[in-house]
Amino acid sequence: MAALLTMASATAMADSSQTLELYVDSNTKQIFSEPGANRVKMGTFKSVDASAAGAPNDNAAGIDLVEMKQNLELKQRELEDKLDKIAMGPAPKPASKNWSDTMKVRGYVQIRSNPVIGGDREIAHQGDRSIGENTNFMIRRMRLIFSGDIGERLSYYIQPDFASRTGSADNTGNIAQLRDAYGDIYLTKDRVHRLRVGQSKIPYSFENLQSSQNRIALDRNDALNSCCKDERDLGAFYYWTPVDKQEMFKYLVDSGLKGSGNYGVFAFGAYNGTGANRSENNDNLHLVSRFTYPVKFENGQIFEAGIQAISGTFKPSTSTPTGGDATFPKKDGFKDQRVGVHAVLYPQPFGLQAEWNWGRGPELNDAGTRIEEKSLNGGYVQAMYRIKDFYGHGVMIPFVKWQYFDGAQKFETNAPKNHVNDWEAGFEWQPVPEIEFTAYYSKLDRNNLSTRPYSKYDSDVLRMQLQYNF
Repeated sequence: MAALLTMASATAMADSSQTLELYVDSNTKQIFSEPGANRVKMGTFKSVDASAAGAPNDNAAGIDLVEMKQNLELKQRELEDKLDKIAMGPAPKPASKNWSDTMKVRGYVQIRSNPVIGGDREIAHQGDRSIGENTNFMIRRMRLIFSGDIGERLSYYIQPDFASRTGSADNTGNIAQLRDAYGDIYLTKDRVHRLRVGQSKIPYSFENLQSSQNRIALDRNDALNSCCKDERDLGAFYYWTPVDKQEMFKYLVDSGLKGSGNYGVFAFGAYNGTGANRSENNDNLHLVSRFTYPVKFENGQIFEAGIQAISGTFKPSTSTPTGGDATFPKKDGFKDQRVGVHAVLYPQPFGLQAEWNWGRGPELNDAGTRIEEKSLNGGYVQAMYRIKDFYGHGVMIPFVKWQYFDGAQKFETNAPKNHVNDWEAGFEWQPVPEIEFTAYYSKLDRNNLSTRPYSKYDSDVLRMQLQYNF
């Protein structure tokens, strides 16, 4: 400050009419003669003409500077007092947010057409009712997703589907039905540990957890999807996801690499076991556990592998048998147990995806007279290649998929056996993020589960879907 006062003295002596503006730094408390960051203006000072005041000219500058110094020291003490009071006062409270302020809304629509181009035509495909006779266009899914945070410890997720079917004889479509309705309770603020309670996806199978909005093939494989009706149920699940894996799971979805989303590195939970939107029909809960681990190599390639298991008791629905003993199952149902493995090499640009599972569950016997406990096994292998710039028109992913299943479809009436040996080959094209078009040839070799005697059929189908994302 002494240097500044000396400069001020020289300036005042050079021109007695000159004014001087002074500033104080709110952090360092230093005095400056020019404005700048964190500098607060203290005031404007003017030298007094000694002759006008009646004082000797050679002492005027000195008298002015003494008075100026006193004023500066007073101003500085006042400023320091104010800064001290601010520092010692309570921290300002952050503005509270209403839960609706964080709500996000998104959704998608899928419109399909699946003409049968060869083989058996009188068929009924379990996964897609638009395959078969007298079918043209169909809205496969029309979903809205509402999600957000309520404070630091709770988030919610609600997803209705407006294109469900009643399953009745009139085959009415486009009925609103709940798919997801759950809350995530975060046990830690970093969201590493959480509980998910409500109706949600069961953490079993990579492809089951993959959103239909992100999946390449139009339908999930029968072998692993047969474990869980609509992939969902009512229950409570614990998820453990380290912070770095949270970021990786998000990246695998946001970047278009067809990730499954964040269902934990480790998961464990209990659920009813009767399927989404279905009433419980016995007193037994199903237990599920899953472990998966994604890793990124030095060249940027990401690989993920894991294992999962389910155990419970399942009671299938029944109808009047064709003969022999009644098909009605045991009072509480049959043992329902599975273990599965998965491995995914994400398409960067070449990718592979494979899953397989083995287990035991209820199955209608070959004579069609009673339901028994039998073994099952099956899975799929899918190869794909991601072209990020398809001649300047978006992303193209050609793929080929083979699936196999030898076991019962327990959620169908009487738990009939299904032997699946299907091939699919085609592409998904996303010209812009809002639009996706999928087309492929499907060679179907499976059982017709809609009516007895559940006979085999062999059909060639051209499958097409246009998807809008919003």
